[in-house]
Amino acid sequence: MRDVARLAGVGIKTVSRVINGEPNVSPGTTERVRRAAADLLYEPDLHAGNLRRADGRSRTLGLLVSSVANPFAAQVHRAIERVAIEYGYAVLAASLEDDPAAELRAVTALARRRVDGFIVTPVRDDQSYLRVHVDRGTPLVCVDRAPRGIETDCVVTANVDGARDAVRHLLSFGHRRIAFLGDLDRIETARLRREGYVTELAAAGIDVDPALVVLGLHDDATATAVARRLLTLPDPPTAIFSSQNLITIGTIRALQQLGLEHKVALVGFDDVETGDLMKPAITAVAQDPDRIGRLAAERLFAHLDGDTSPARQVVVPTRLIVRGSGEIPAPGGAAH
Repeated sequence: MRDVARLAGVGIKTVSRVINGEPNVSPGTTERVRRAAADLLYEPDLHAGNLRRADGRSRTLGLLVSSVANPFAAQVHRAIERVAIEYGYAVLAASLEDDPAAELRAVTALARRRVDGFIVTPVRDDQSYLRVHVDRGTPLVCVDRAPRGIETDCVVTANVDGARDAVRHLLSFGHRRIAFLGDLDRIETARLRREGYVTELAAAGIDVDPALVVLGLHDDATATAVARRLLTLPDPPTAIFSSQNLITIGTIRALQQLGLEHKVALVGFDDVETGDLMKPAITAVAQDPDRIGRLAAERLFAHLDGDTSPARQVVVPTRLIVRGSGEIPAPGGAAH
């Protein structure tokens, strides 16, 4: 605040009045103070009296998850919170709903509350704006998706390998017309899973049929409508690889509505709650959200404890859970 006052040519009390929106400050002075605050990237400490400790820490972490509507994100959140509690920390979480604008707003809001570190699920195309916080000494770890524009620790899933495993499994049951249902293309995990799908088909000498690749699905209702359309094509897919858990739910609904759940094979990326209770039970490429969240939190606390090692990416492998839906053979195909 003293720096802002000096740059604006006013007293500290005037800066305080402007920041707190108090009256009796001229428009010209208000503008000078705001411009100086912006130039210095000044952020008011909203809870200094309550949160600051003798060691200068607030004992809080800022967590940005993609969307609380997605069970995967909720499980990552829970794992991070468990580790934080062990360290005596509280977690201030924000759900971005995969909105790039929300990412910047959430980071700004949490920074004003002086969190001791950030765990961020990147949504924007560029995370270089976070460098100012890192330069101030605030540790940062990214989770689920790798950041762009800044080097920092991140913990991610083996998305390409997991997608290849799913497609390879379907190929082994004689399928050649395998549809891909993907999330929003701007989401890194969606792009990587599509890459795995394309790569494995190419390895098998199969050309991708653009009519069987649909992107931009972000909820189960949309996935249901798209899956129904594909399944009623003149030459429909004999198998579907759904690359996200909500998309898998929508696909299951479409298969059941059309009475095709025992005729069209399905492998989903992300396990689905109660997937083992479906008929047939759902074959899935399972991530490990508990391990992902725990590793991300442990990396952050390591930095808070003084670890200055170079940034690194931790890749958590997936596992294929075979239950029945992915083992339906192609018409005339032989399983092996």
